[in-house]
Amino acid sequence: MDLMKLSKELSYALRHAPWEYELELDDEGWVEISQLLAALHESRKWTAVTEADLHRMIQASDKQRHEIAGGRIRALYGHSTPQKISRTPAQPPQWLYHGTPTRAVDSIMAQGLQPRQRQYVHLSADVETASLVGSRRDPKPVILRIDAQAAAADGLSFYHGNENIWLADHVPVKYIHRD
Repeated sequence: MDLMKLSKELSYALRHAPWEYELELDDEGWVEISQLLAALHESRKWTAVTEADLHRMIQASDKQRHEIAGGRIRALYGHSTPQKISRTPAQPPQWLYHGTPTRAVDSIMAQGLQPRQRQYVHLSADVETASLVGSRRDPKPVILRIDAQAAAADGLSFYHGNENIWLADHVPVKYIHRD
């Protein structure tokens, strides 16, 4: 079984189009594994997928996009569904980073970071991850440094996505530094 293709399929189902799979996500994005497997089994391509395969897929992934707990599974970040996934605010590190194409920098420095087609702004815990993310759209991305602790002290909420990804509703310009 191609675990990478399975991860992409689950990301699409859990982050972008749960209705196409007749999945009902709760307010935190969780769905019963049995419901997910039943939906996957409707496609000839995924008839053999088991819960053990889901666990193997998560363990094999370096991006940690999904988690399983209590017989349920969810995508950790990247949602674009109309129903906003609720998050619990967490204390961010001093600095977070955002890798972006050069062409987007002027707009960001004028309007701040906005979620655009996603539910949250995605921030990276380190420069390497920000660079990797930014290089998807620009071979030489600009890395913006976010003063997350100052923003949090001023009342902005940050949410833990996974060990490398943090989320925010938005980030005003005054917390964004271009080094």
